[in-house]
Amino acid sequence: MAFPHALVVSASPHASEAGAQLMRAGGNAFDAAACTGFVLAVTWPEAGNLGGGGLMVARKSAGEVVTLDFREIAPATSYADMFLDAKGEVVLDLSLRSALASGVPGSVEGLLRLWADHGSGKISRRKLLAPAIRLAQDGFPLSAEIAESINKRRDRFAVDPGASKIFVRADGRPWREGDLLVQPDLARTLRRIAAKGRDGFYRGPVAHAIASQQSNTGGLITLDDLATYESKYRPPIRGDFRGYEIISMGPPSSGGILLIEMLNMLDTFPLEGLCPGTPAYIHLLTEIQRRAYADRAEHMADSDFHPVPVDTLISRDYARRRASDIHLDRATPSAKIRAGETPPEPQHTTHYSVVDSEGNAVALTTTLNASFGSGIVIDGAGFLMNNQMDDFSIKPGAPNLYGVTGGKANAIEPRKRMLSSMTPTLAVRDGRTALLLGSPGGSTIVTTVLQVFLNVALHGMNIQDAVAAPRHHSQWTPDEIFIEPDAFSEETLADLRGLGHAINDKPSKIGAANCIAIEAQGLHGASDPRRQSSAKGF
Repeated sequence: MAFPHALVVSASPHASEAGAQLMRAGGNAFDAAACTGFVLAVTWPEAGNLGGGGLMVARKSAGEVVTLDFREIAPATSYADMFLDAKGEVVLDLSLRSALASGVPGSVEGLLRLWADHGSGKISRRKLLAPAIRLAQDGFPLSAEIAESINKRRDRFAVDPGASKIFVRADGRPWREGDLLVQPDLARTLRRIAAKGRDGFYRGPVAHAIASQQSNTGGLITLDDLATYESKYRPPIRGDFRGYEIISMGPPSSGGILLIEMLNMLDTFPLEGLCPGTPAYIHLLTEIQRRAYADRAEHMADSDFHPVPVDTLISRDYARRRASDIHLDRATPSAKIRAGETPPEPQHTTHYSVVDSEGNAVALTTTLNASFGSGIVIDGAGFLMNNQMDDFSIKPGAPNLYGVTGGKANAIEPRKRMLSSMTPTLAVRDGRTALLLGSPGGSTIVTTVLQVFLNVALHGMNIQDAVAAPRHHSQWTPDEIFIEPDAFSEETLADLRGLGHAINDKPSKIGAANCIAIEAQGLHGASDPRRQSSAKGF
């Protein structure tokens, strides 16, 4: 179905509908994106959030590009070995399930800045937050997917006073589809934000609740950390491929750089006749992904703290050098792949896409890191905290939640942003925004966006087919290809093994892309069949 005027595609029908209705009322895509984000904090609790952060890439109707970083930051008293024991070994789950796991949240600052700086001016802050407040106060019926997700983590929620108040039923039975999830504490927090803006979260009662709970449970976030948090506009990452200009997010995201680097490497090979899902295609993408992720581990971090060699990594000369030792008839063991030489130069997550009738386009990815973040709710304020500190390299060579390793560039430092894989991306063709792309999925985000884009740009699929097509993923370490269950034939997998690849078909579905294609006949939203998803427009 094509929508002629405006469209929101997100994980939640409530969030998509709220954003679409705000545009009906005169708001633009930036207003709608902020509204959608606040509703996701209520209706998609495993990833939508007030206690996390995110990244946004947008292109205005006149062509101006805006990229906003509202990633979490390390508290001021953080230190490099804070998750290691006396012997220098990683302490199990300390960076995932404790108060120490949380960075200073950026979502509220980022969504409000998006609305204030780029909104239509027709939508008040109270109107912006009204749908989220109503859904938190009155409740919303759980989908089967969200009910199951909460039930899986019952034991984890039961040990936290704030989380058990929300996610553990008083009658003791499991959540079921259609049960009403009511969150009065979260509604109270949202009302404070509506009344006082960022001061309703980063100062006053909510800030005191965060700082007090952190202090009492071994965390490091202070009132000063909260009061001084700022989102930042960043330079976009740009590249081109087969007639499309690619616009994506730069550091502290690795996503944009990896996407352009991989497309540049791919463009050094003859691609005619290569079809998605074939052993030759999967092999080539795997070899490219391994080299890009090796570069991620060595060279990428918060550019405010580490000189990321962006221009080199996205250059075509560098891509040719990196791809020069790829063999089409055999796999390169990851142990033999190192980061490229660069000269010095001065999950759980959710993604949504928004387009308005003026042509403004917003691709925004927001996250708590793991599903439901640290599992810790700020008691009395009603929101979950992130566990983004795990996205730092807590020890060189030690894998994080998603199995990705890192080095010194991404080590923990006070007030530093942790490296991200979030890849909100726009593709422009003939001077007009053509595609809005993005996905959750930790380290698989970048390869999901890559494959969805290639399915459209290289293989001619429509956006729904491009999103629904089977996916695969590789990331240097571990040395294997992750395959969606039952996605490819046994003959294909046997051929890949014959080339020297190890196959891992244990993971569940890869990514959950919520994308939009802008075409002459209207706006087409792609809802990923892998997860709950909703396209709402008019």
